[in-house]
Amino acid sequence: MEFKTEQETFWAGSFGNEYIQRNQGDALLASNLNFFSTALRTAGGVKSCIEFGANIGMNLKAMKLLYPAVELHGIEINTGASNELARVIPASNVVNSSILDFAPLRTWDLVLIKGVLIHINPASLLSVYDKLVASCARYLLVAEYYNPTPIAIPYRGHNDRLFKRDFAGEILERHSQMRLLDYGFAYRRDPCFPQDDITWFLMERNVL
Repeated sequence: MEFKTEQETFWAGSFGNEYIQRNQGDALLASNLNFFSTALRTAGGVKSCIEFGANIGMNLKAMKLLYPAVELHGIEINTGASNELARVIPASNVVNSSILDFAPLRTWDLVLIKGVLIHINPASLLSVYDKLVASCARYLLVAEYYNPTPIAIPYRGHNDRLFKRDFAGEILERHSQMRLLDYGFAYRRDPCFPQDDITWFLMERNVL
């Protein structure tokens, strides 16, 4: 694959491979199950879901437990992670591609992105927002690090690899057909089900 940004190359390569080893296991699955049961408590009728940046499928494993009959799809830039993802969901539903190159040909009841927008080149965000909304039939769940204004912070010794901002607010301002349905925070020090200080926003597409 040829990439447009340094961030894509970073995640497609060895750093993305190392990320796989740090982010798996039963404890993470339990935390994810608790997270999605909370974040999606007001969502109903979820029969299909696509995750942007699905990695090895730890989020989608939790979704399968919450919605046993749900049809799951995932987009993942790292080839090794995509191969692992194909063991969680049907291989035909795995897109081994950069989000920046993905062109949705259909919509899903739920579009999910968790801990991914923070790693995308800010110059590419508007395009990604448009893809998220274009893929969304009803619900969009954005779960990222939040900051009221855009800021870049060092990430594991690397610069320009992690960006915080009001991603959901920017989506709502850009796409008037989306409305905020619910939001919340998951704390890394939670004694039972920790997450990585993620602020989540559940949006719904207005049906006219």
